[in-house]
Order: sequence, then C-alpha cells, then structure tokens
Amino acid sequence: MLFDDLTTPLADRMRPTELADYVGQQHILKPGKPLYEAIATGRLHSMIFWGPPGTGKTTLARIIAHHSDAEFMPISAVLSGVKEIRAAVAEAKKIQLEQHRRTILFVDEVHRFNKSQQDAFLPHVEDGTVYFVGATTENPSFALNNALLSRARVYVLNALTADDLLAVIDKALTDKVRGLGGLAIEMNADIKQQFAQAADGDARRLLNLLEIAVELASAKGGQVVNEAIAKEVLSGGVRRFDNQGEEFYNQISALHKSVRGSSPDASLYWLCRMMDGGCDLSYLARRIVRMASEDIGNADPRALQICINAWEAQERLGSPEGELALAQAVVYLACAPKSNAVYMAYNAAMADARQSGSLGVPVHLRNAPTKLMKSLDYGKEYRYAHNEPEAYAAGENYFPDELAGRQYYQPVDRGLEIKIKEKLKHLKALDKNAI
Repeated sequence: MLFDDLTTPLADRMRPTELADYVGQQHILKPGKPLYEAIATGRLHSMIFWGPPGTGKTTLARIIAHHSDAEFMPISAVLSGVKEIRAAVAEAKKIQLEQHRRTILFVDEVHRFNKSQQDAFLPHVEDGTVYFVGATTENPSFALNNALLSRARVYVLNALTADDLLAVIDKALTDKVRGLGGLAIEMNADIKQQFAQAADGDARRLLNLLEIAVELASAKGGQVVNEAIAKEVLSGGVRRFDNQGEEFYNQISALHKSVRGSSPDASLYWLCRMMDGGCDLSYLARRIVRMASEDIGNADPRALQICINAWEAQERLGSPEGELALAQAVVYLACAPKSNAVYMAYNAAMADARQSGSLGVPVHLRNAPTKLMKSLDYGKEYRYAHNEPEAYAAGENYFPDELAGRQYYQPVDRGLEIKIKEKLKHLKALDKNAI
C-alpha cells in the first residue's frame, strides 16, 4: 500500500458519511423528493435500492442510518443465510430493548436470497424490529418476491454521470485526511476525463483505478499521473454488461427493436455495445437469425440466408474478423422491408395446435402404403395439385374438418410479400369459383 497509516482502499476511505458529500442521484435526493425528506426528517421506511455497481447504494444506506441515529447492521446475501438473518434480528431486538434505537438491516445483493430466505425478513419488518434496506443490481420485479416488494419502496439509482465522476476524482485528489490530498498528485483535465470514461458510471471502479495510477506514479518517483501511466492503468477496461443480468436483456432488447425500427445506425451501436461488453458472439448470431424470421420474414427471404452466412463466418473466423459479418447482417436486417406476418401466423397456428387437441388428419390427406389403409379409403379423394390447372387444386381443404377455412398468414404490402399477397388473393378467387 501507498500509506502506512491508511491501509484500507481509497474507495472505502472516500465513502461519504454526510448527505451533503454524497455525489449523484439528484433525481431522488433533492429537496422535495420523498427519499430526501425521509432522510432529512429521520422518518425511516423499508426500501430497495436498485442500480448498477458503484452508484452508492451501500453508502446511501449508511448515510440514512447516520441521519436517523439508527444502528446500521449489514449482511451480505452472498455470505449469509437464514441463520445470519435470525442472529441479526436478535441483535436488533436487543438494541431496541436496551438502547431504544432503531435498526437498519442492510442486505447487500439481496437478489441472491431465495424466496424462503426473503420471507424470513417479513415478520420482523412488519412488527418494526428492523427497517429493511436491500441493495440489488437486478430488476426487483423479477429478483424479489411480491411479499417483500409490497413492504418496501423501490428507489432506482442511476450510473454516475461524467460530471459526477469528475467530482469524485477532485475530492479524492484534494482530501488530505481520507484521500490523496497530502501527496499533491497532478492530473490534467484530459487524463481525468479518461479515468471518468473508463469508470463507466462506477465510482468504486474509478477510485480503484485512481489509486493504482497514483501508486504507479509514486513507484516511478513522481507525482504526476501522465498519459503513459493512464494508458497502462486503463488498458483492458470493459464496459458494464453483466451477462444474463438486467443490462444484458436491456441491450439485446434495444438491438432487436432498433432492427425492427429500421435504424441501421442504432442497430450497429447496440451490437457494438454488446460486443464491447464481452457478449458471446454465438448468442448474438442466434438472436440475429431470429430477427430475420421474426421481423423481415418473407418480405425479403434473403435476410435469413445472409444471417446464417454471417453466423457461419463468425464461427469460422472468430474474433475480430467474424464480428464484421454479424455487423453486415444487422445492417441488412435494419434496412430490409419489414414483415412479422410469418411470426404472427406461426403464433396463431401454434395456439390452435395446442388448444384444439389431437384432431384427425382428413382421410383424403392420409398416406396409404398398405392394402388395409387403401381399403379404408385413405388418400382416395386426394387431388394431385400438379395435375390441376395452374398446379392448384381449387377448393380443396387441407385442414382437419374442425378447422376448415382457418387463415393465419396475412402478407404485408412490403417487399416480396406484395407479390405473395397477390398470388394468395388469386388462389382464393379460384377457391371461391370452385365452390
């Protein structure tokens, strides 16, 4: 470590203890907002803090406890179970009885608890033994059970802005008690911007990077964090992605909707965001193929083939060469005429297949490879389409009798489906005349 007397990491040392020193989250922490007023007046309630890492969830919970003169009792869902919950509740009851103080039970990574573990909090929240404050990076709607959600208010914490992060840097560099102020470290504005950008909205990551840079500068006998040191420290940083987490699904949703909305530029941006975040390229390729069938369909059948070719190219070439093929496919999809007619038809047909039971195949459509089957008239009245005018057996029914006349596929007036729609209209006219 750089300091003999300060052995804790810079990120922990710089953790604010007063609301006035807290950086960011002004959308919930300015006067007049419910959370601000609750903190200012000491009126506690149970709450959930939902936001990306490094946005101040734990710090805010500590500040609330400080302002409310409440005992702060932290447990981690990663390391704890029902046993630890019971021990914390027992301690809270003791504090309430002996000191007449309230307890904030802070549960970090609360989404890691299963339903029974989450249920263990409920009676103690209801009887006022503890005020529950949970922190999570996952969407509470999916990660927490309804009983717990109904007893706590959810506050969304946003990733810190560039200005927020620059303020964190300046505080760390000037604070002589907890920070680096006693070292007279020099960083120009451009270097600070690089660190703020690399932190990607995460104050903890920012302070860790800054501490490494200062240690590196000190090891080289200087007090300046220059371009060379910044490059060495910041190389290899990755963006916030959280594979299979909330941000993962948000980004794939944004990519899909940008393609559907015919925006090649936004589609490319979200594709690159996911690639930059380390998303599995095979997963992206599968989703891109899905988009070709779901949102382009028969309006441009080439889209599906282009996507399959891009997937194959990606598998053969790997990264980074294969990534360009996926980008080509995404741009093509975004620019292609759109039709969800096949997607809608598929869903409607699947619903009938699931709901209508095991309807029998009409006799005239059945295969008749044996004498017995022929004796039962299997396939007897089948009309071979190639022997009919226009190779179409006008008026023929191919459905089970109970579903005769069903129409699932409704081509749109875009791309190749214009011609498909015209052909189907003509065939229906032949059917009508054949009746």
